[in-house]
Amino acid sequence: MQVPTLVLDDGRALAESNAILWYLGLGTPYLPDEDFERAKVLQWMFFEQYSHEPNLAVVRYWVSIAPATSPRESVLEARRKAGYEALDAMERELATRQFLVAERYTIADIALYAYTHVADEGGFDLAAYPAINRWLDRVAAQPGHAPITA
Repeated sequence: MQVPTLVLDDGRALAESNAILWYLGLGTPYLPDEDFERAKVLQWMFFEQYSHEPNLAVVRYWVSIAPATSPRESVLEARRKAGYEALDAMERELATRQFLVAERYTIADIALYAYTHVADEGGFDLAAYPAINRWLDRVAAQPGHAPITA
């Protein structure tokens, strides 16, 4: 079984964090009803999987969780560069809006918050990202928010 996996009451299992978020978001305010906005949520969730997580999360793992497994410095720096490019894309979007989609808190924000809020543990300096920092504060202020250490 993969981690994370959501096991439903009837025994069916659903893996992959963004598939789980989508499933849990159906019929809630966290997933817009309008088709284009729903597609934008997916766009950001795909971005999280292909541009954000492979760089921010992997560098964080190498630097703060399992430094003995860290690759050569050149590989680490290439991933860090790509991570900053992902942060740049988020900063551009968040400079003109409160949340990533539909000016409201959605599962896209939940997906991207996870590794963004601990990016410093991978050596990413978020000081140059004021819009991301304001967004991190807004997400952390959402009802029901639980820190990663909870």
